Amino acid sequence: MTTFDGGLSISGIAYFLQAMHISPHIIIILLSSVVIISYIFNLVSRLTRIPSVLLLIATGVGIKYLTRYYGYVEQDVAKLVKILGAIGLIMIILEAALDLVVSRSKLKLIRDSFLSAIFSFIISSSAIAFLLSRWLGESLQAAFLYAVPMSIISSAIVIPSTSHLPEMKKEFIIYESSLSDIIGILVFNYLLMDNALSIRSVGLFAGNLGIAIFISALASLLLLYMLTRITVNLKFFLMFAILALVYSVGEMVSIPSLLIILVFGLVLNNSSLFLRGKFKHLATPEYMESILNLMRSITAETSFLIRTFFFILFGYTINLELLAVPNVILLGSAIVVILFLVRFLYLRLILRANLFPELFLMPRGLVTILLFYSIPAEKSLSSFNVGVLFFVVVATSLIMMGGLLFFKTGHADDYEQPKEIS
Repeated sequence: MTTFDGGLSISGIAYFLQAMHISPHIIIILLSSVVIISYIFNLVSRLTRIPSVLLLIATGVGIKYLTRYYGYVEQDVAKLVKILGAIGLIMIILEAALDLVVSRSKLKLIRDSFLSAIFSFIISSSAIAFLLSRWLGESLQAAFLYAVPMSIISSAIVIPSTSHLPEMKKEFIIYESSLSDIIGILVFNYLLMDNALSIRSVGLFAGNLGIAIFISALASLLLLYMLTRITVNLKFFLMFAILALVYSVGEMVSIPSLLIILVFGLVLNNSSLFLRGKFKHLATPEYMESILNLMRSITAETSFLIRTFFFILFGYTINLELLAVPNVILLGSAIVVILFLVRFLYLRLILRANLFPELFLMPRGLVTILLFYSIPAEKSLSSFNVGVLFFVVVATSLIMMGGLLFFKTGHADDYEQPKEIS
């Protein structure tokens, strides 16, 4: 029943529509229309620089209130959103990694993006946790579990919006958002551990991280070998299925398996750096380039499909009434201000460059939503209004849209000539 080429999303949405007692032919028409609309949104996004994700979320909200108007029973899609989010995360990280080139000339860029991701995450999560703790009257440790998801830059939203940016700016955003996803998921999984502040928990977490790095290198070489040796045409989705299997098993045993996805994509796109010595005979550069081109195409198509249904379903879960609650607006606005100020602090005062529009490219989305759905019942805060999550996701996406609308593609690349603060 479950396939990795978008079949899961199609079958899941079909089941959801069947629960609303809609005929099979209407279901096919609706699913096809959603994909066509999403494609049109992509074209609109390129022309207007309005993120297609915002249009998808708005579509989901519209579907929710339209079905409610015509008397259909509202469906619980939380589990489907979580499943689509997990698969979408794999595909988006892999898609991003397949575009990243590792070389000595890129070391400064990689360093800056890593420091930006980790600095922004640490300061943002600490400040938001303190805010939530004081605002909601909860313990700081409990508040941290809610602060972490909102401190992660969404690669699912920001990466598709970077196509018109200069190459160096685009690579900075891809590295930063991908690393932000990984760092955030690592810390979130750590906070789910019992006695997270104990020496035993720290040692266990460090051990799991070491295991993940070792498995990443081993799995990447093994998958690369399989890609060059399998002759049937079905090998690409076999690779995706293996990656999904490794990711899910890793998550179940608390190993940061998203790192494996990123490393595999980097190894595949930079095979000349890794296929040396005994491994050099595995494949010619021409053959690897043909594999890469096809894999990029398949990955992009699949992530597009999954992202489409994920954000429409997320929009369907949004309750607009919650966004009008004064407490939600105040707390959500305070969180957004923290995120913006922390990003400004690093990009302008520490990196010492006038990085526009990077300052505005800080959307929260897929990973934030996915981690919120993963908070266990025993660690959840009844005092937290989920409308705050909706507010932060929508507000940061609108801020990103504003930055992209005012960005001129002719701007010089600030990474090549950083500007000192005057």
